[in-house]
Amino acid sequence: MNYDIESNLISLELAKDPINHTIEFGDFIIHLSKTKKPILIEILNASKFIGKMDKLKRLESFKKPLVEIS
Repeated sequence: MNYDIESNLISLELAKDPINHTIEFGDFIIHLSKTKKPILIEILNASKFIGKMDKLKRLESFKKPLVEIS
């Protein structure tokens, strides 16, 4: 995972395959192969995203497991 401070972008390379097309979901850009395999995920406005994740991690309910396995 890489963070570019100038462009405020996080990029996560998942595979080395050629990129065929992209799908955008708000600040998320997912680059896909010809077979629709995710190759690269980019997060725009990364500092805003990181701030939201930090806030979420501090929530007490987020720290508890959803299911207990015995």
